[in-house]
Amino acid sequence: MSDPRQPNERRQFIKTLSAGVLLGGASRLTAGEETGDPAAASPKPNLVEGQVPRTAGLVNAPRGVVMESQREVPIAGHTQVMVCGGGPAGIAAALAAARAGADVRLIEVAGCLGGVWTAGLLTKILDTSNKSGIMRELLRLFAERGSSVARDTQGTVYDPEVAKLVLEELLVEAGVKILYHTRVVGAIVNDRNKLAAVLTESKSGRQAWLADRFIDCTGDGDLAAQAGCQFDVGVGADCTCQPMSMLALLTGVDPDEIQEYIRESGSAAKRRLLKFMEDSGIHPSYRAPTLRHLHSGIYSIMTNHEYGVSAFDNEAVSVATIRARREIHEIVSGMRKLGGAWKDLAVVATAEQIGIREGRRIRGRYHITSEDLAKGMRHKEAVCRATFPIDVHALSTSGNKEIDQDFKKGGLKPYDIPYPALVAADVDGLLMAGRCISGDFVAHSSYRVTGNSVAMGEASGLAAARSIEIGVLPHDLHWSQVESKDS
Repeated sequence: MSDPRQPNERRQFIKTLSAGVLLGGASRLTAGEETGDPAAASPKPNLVEGQVPRTAGLVNAPRGVVMESQREVPIAGHTQVMVCGGGPAGIAAALAAARAGADVRLIEVAGCLGGVWTAGLLTKILDTSNKSGIMRELLRLFAERGSSVARDTQGTVYDPEVAKLVLEELLVEAGVKILYHTRVVGAIVNDRNKLAAVLTESKSGRQAWLADRFIDCTGDGDLAAQAGCQFDVGVGADCTCQPMSMLALLTGVDPDEIQEYIRESGSAAKRRLLKFMEDSGIHPSYRAPTLRHLHSGIYSIMTNHEYGVSAFDNEAVSVATIRARREIHEIVSGMRKLGGAWKDLAVVATAEQIGIREGRRIRGRYHITSEDLAKGMRHKEAVCRATFPIDVHALSTSGNKEIDQDFKKGGLKPYDIPYPALVAADVDGLLMAGRCISGDFVAHSSYRVTGNSVAMGEASGLAAARSIEIGVLPHDLHWSQVESKDS
């Protein structure tokens, strides 16, 4: 469902609510931004009086709000390309931009790179077979640095700890400045409708970061929303989104004794595992429980669905996280009581971050639709080709199906993801990559997987660097100009 406010009204509301400051003389910031010359973009503008006044107490404050006192927010730095979010899309965006010669900073809320790959313990990368570039490089490194399981699966099944190390080494070597434990909380758009700064919160307090180009790789489109971009969420008037899932790592079983339940033994493994669980009185909320063997005695498992949880409701996500973690431990405890091969089954770790399949879909210069999937769209500005099928997990416990088959009518042909779908429509200087790009609910259920996110991230990073180099904003850049530079 789109944000109900009109674009101008909404943008002003978000800038007023989340920024709290204005960049004085914002036009001075743009002196060198189209040329990508950091020196020309300085001196940095001064901070002036905030838009959101604070008072010491609640005197004269509207009912239900707290009025904050005005404050100056220090400018912590300037960079050519600012990547917000260090998941699969973000690491590729930062790496591509840095290798293309740009000065790059990456902001990440967790304490590691990789997002759902690492903090989320996903352990499986989908839609990689036709991908080249950074995605192929990462798979090779995961396989070389991982176990025989990783090598046998060409790196698509991987160890999250190996991924953390590999990603950090690559970005540090490329010169990317990484800032962990930092959350984007606001955005400042100048008087020419160009994104000029992001505001962050961390142990260092509230800070402002200036950049020439920004890339939203937050997954949920947090930066774009803060900047006032229009977006859609879910499907239908009730904003129904796909469920979240908590993943975990397990140990204590011999792979030879449970081979029939391990996903890599074939697609029937999930059905066999579900039947085994239900016959034993264990009823997972995810009706296609998936067990993967990573290496030695370490496995990953997904047995959980959390329905009807908004990615933007922190309390709801917290409750879902607690409930999901409890379910994992209850399932493992129940299986351990069965004895036999399962008698020593134990939880090694549950994910720090519950897996979010769906958040905001930001309005871009192109909107990918289910019709594009049905016809196998070919686009002259394609950045990659998606091959993953339509994958809509059940939207509620009604029927408790793994896949809602109604969304699969018409099937899918491999289709192109166009560069304009990665370019924000409502604010200039902003690119997107990953599951927050522009598309409808059905299309999103296909392109959202991380093999595509990496390819999109690489494209956005190259486009950001190239647009600075030739002195145009991303929406005036043609993908052929990026490809010609890359060739």
